[in-house]
Amino acid sequence: MTMRTGSEPTTARSALRLRLWLSVWGLVWATGGTAAFMLVGRPGWAAACGVLWLIVTVDLVMVLRHIRQGPHYQPGPDIPPYRPPEHRHP
Repeated sequence: MTMRTGSEPTTARSALRLRLWLSVWGLVWATGGTAAFMLVGRPGWAAACGVLWLIVTVDLVMVLRHIRQGPHYQPGPDIPPYRPPEHRHP
């Protein structure tokens, strides 16, 4: 859980749609690279592109999940920062 410090921008937003299209672009290139390197007999490069394909796919799934969740409640500038939790040791 992150703590609110009070210094966050009030209009901060994540560029999820940009990340979505960059992930799609990366997915196309990683898939094409994997296939091309397999066809020319370069298994090392094909494996590297395959790993990149997996990473891009995971990122794409996470971005889609965040987009589907929609906007979340964000406290306004009139809400004071949260106090840090007090840890009590037994």
